[in-house]
Amino acid sequence: MVTKRGELRIHLGAAPGVGKTFAMLGEARRRLDRGTDVVVGVVETHGREKTAGLLDGLEVVPRRRVPHGATELEELDLDAVLVRRPEVALVDELAHTNAPGSRNAKRWQDVEELLDAGIDVISTVNVQHLESLGDVVHTITGVRQRETVPDEVVRRAEQLELVDITPEALRRRLAHGNVYAAEKVDAALANYFQVPNLIALRELALLWVADEVDVALRRHRTDKKITDVWETRERVVVALTGGPESETVLRRAARIAKRAGQADLLAVHVLRGDGLAGAPVGATMALRRLADDVGATFHTAVGDGGADAVTTALLDFARAVNATQLVLGTSRRSRLARLFDPGIGARVVQESGPIDVHMVTHDAAGRALRLPALRGGLSGSRQAAGWVLAVLAPAVATLLGVALRDVIGLSTDVVLFFLAAVVVAAVGGLGPALLTVLLGGFALNFFLTPPLYSLTIAATENVITVVVMLGVAVLVALVVDRAARRAEQAARARAEAALLASFARTVLTRTDPLPRLLEKVREAFGLRCAALLERASDGDADGLGASSDGHRGWRQVAVSGPPECARPDQADVDVEMEPGLHLVGTGRSLPAADRRLLETVGGQALLALRSQRAAADAESARRRAEVNETRGALLSAVGHDLRSPLTSIKASVGTLRDPLLRLSGTDRADLLAGMEESADRLTGLVDNLLDSSRLAAGAVHPLLAPVGYDEVALRALVGIEDAARVTMEIDEELPDVVADVGLLERVVANVVDNALRHGAGAPVALRASAHADRVELRVVDRGPGVPRHSRDGLFAAFQRLGDRDATPGVGLGLSVARGLTAVMGGTLSAEDTPGGGLTVVVSMPSAGAPVAEPEVIG
Repeated sequence: MVTKRGELRIHLGAAPGVGKTFAMLGEARRRLDRGTDVVVGVVETHGREKTAGLLDGLEVVPRRRVPHGATELEELDLDAVLVRRPEVALVDELAHTNAPGSRNAKRWQDVEELLDAGIDVISTVNVQHLESLGDVVHTITGVRQRETVPDEVVRRAEQLELVDITPEALRRRLAHGNVYAAEKVDAALANYFQVPNLIALRELALLWVADEVDVALRRHRTDKKITDVWETRERVVVALTGGPESETVLRRAARIAKRAGQADLLAVHVLRGDGLAGAPVGATMALRRLADDVGATFHTAVGDGGADAVTTALLDFARAVNATQLVLGTSRRSRLARLFDPGIGARVVQESGPIDVHMVTHDAAGRALRLPALRGGLSGSRQAAGWVLAVLAPAVATLLGVALRDVIGLSTDVVLFFLAAVVVAAVGGLGPALLTVLLGGFALNFFLTPPLYSLTIAATENVITVVVMLGVAVLVALVVDRAARRAEQAARARAEAALLASFARTVLTRTDPLPRLLEKVREAFGLRCAALLERASDGDADGLGASSDGHRGWRQVAVSGPPECARPDQADVDVEMEPGLHLVGTGRSLPAADRRLLETVGGQALLALRSQRAAADAESARRRAEVNETRGALLSAVGHDLRSPLTSIKASVGTLRDPLLRLSGTDRADLLAGMEESADRLTGLVDNLLDSSRLAAGAVHPLLAPVGYDEVALRALVGIEDAARVTMEIDEELPDVVADVGLLERVVANVVDNALRHGAGAPVALRASAHADRVELRVVDRGPGVPRHSRDGLFAAFQRLGDRDATPGVGLGLSVARGLTAVMGGTLSAEDTPGGGLTVVVSMPSAGAPVAEPEVIG
């Protein structure tokens, strides 16, 4: 009897600790309650109490013990589970590597055997263990995953469930000790479980699962033969011909896909099955390369026939991939050809149904927003059509009158010629209408008015008829011409409004709007160069202050195009925005209407220039205020911290020199010790001030060499008051770091001293850990901590966050420490201590890693 293959259910997570095993055990208990035979093949609780609690009441198959060196490893007992033959088996950590000597190298291979035996399996895996994502995860986290599982194994699962949790919630779970042991929490939070890493891993997991769901949806639509578009996901299809417009159309489609929220982009080349000429030789390979460049997948389809077949093939492909948008280039055929055949684009628009169609113009040159020229009356094409009709319309009216002479009378013939005159006047305007009247009057008199075939006018009413017909034609032509002028003026007004709105948007949305504004002016008015010129002041020292004729010169505030606009009198277009400030251009002169619009644009440029200069003045004022504030803070802080030790030293010296006082040896020693302590405080203050000045001037040049954190920490603690409160938890086996020994010692001493002074008397711990190519020293205190919104000011000079007492110090310790760390190529940051307090992290490159260029402070 053939055994039915078991079903695989996988709980996929973005990172360890999201709750995959917990979810798997919850599903197992629900199935057990429904009467399903469930056994635990292998579940890794990692010491988590809540996870282990879910194992109560579940049958657990004892694990197989495998000797490995001096230890024993526990693995899934595959044979025992096969003999037990449950309905459902729980097998945790699908990507796990089995111990050497096992029947299968990987646990997923054990799972395959269970499935082949007809046993359903519930398992777990993290997104970082998927084989296709290994390089991406390494780039994000800096950790290379050694245990992976082929993507196809996970894709074959009948059920795939994403176990999701926000990065903040996962970090809180770690901080509470629900994932790792307490001694591993700090390093985990600072390294792999940083918020950016977790956000990126979560996005990877969501996108991977979304792709699998999309595959399942396409499979369902294919099985059920569903052709309607389901807008479950934005998918853009771009049709390429291989012609010169393909690059423009494809890049435009890529921008559409990006604006749609990183939608899928599919490029399709429709081949004509009738053998007619299509794309040039080699175009397909060029299209593939182009599609790869913009991140699109490339496909081909075949239309078995002419244009209708190509349209059908394109729309069938779009519907098959559930496309929501279709992008095509406009037709390259002439207007005359499109009169007889509207082309593929028109057919696609008519038959697309719910698919949005974008028609892209591919004559990219000269497509900037331009103003229509003001012309008199109708367009040239309408006038040409009018002249043709001026000849044809009277001829047709005459033929009808002659052919129907026995049926209609002269009054009807007059109406026909009136109709011809009105039609020609409506189409071609006044000139063709006058020609129609003249030809019509001659034909009416010669062919249809008695005496026939003679120009003799026997009745006065015939003259009146010709004159009235002429008057009607003139009136209709004037009305049509005026309507055409009004339409053209309205089109120009719309173009002017669009231009002004575009210019205003540039001024309002850009921080430096003048270059882009001038570029738009140059494009809109067809200029070769557009510039903003300002008359140089008498005191200019930039070489543009005076000209050879004794007049003050001009300087370019901003320019677009070749810098050939040097003076207003050299420009083809000159608009004075205010005295001494001109908007000029070269390339062509402008008509009066365009010049009026340019004057309006000049006002916007003036506003942009004033706004830009006001922002520069405000920034300059802000910098001056910061300098004044820093100077005031320095004087306040240094004044107090200089005065205190100096007062102490002076009092001690005065006491020692007083001849009336009889001091014992002990008293003298105490006074000398106090003087030495005050001198040390002064030395530390002066050192920090000098270091801060040297850092600001970029005058610190470190001597980098390998050194261990344990050695540096011991030397840094010497001479620190209350050093007994500091505990060291630094493994001597950690890699050395590349640093300047003296500078790194200063950094550690400043950070530890800060933690002791602000840690509310609590112990301070020094811990170190290695991660990728960095080694980190963590100074952990259990004091009041620093609020997140104040964290940025922690390393600012002359800032003493939270001080309310007479604690000595000018607030330079952490500022100097960060500057010295940056000079050595490291970083200094602060984060919350789990459970309360502040942790300052000193991160330096390890001795075996490539050393980055140190940061220049200045």
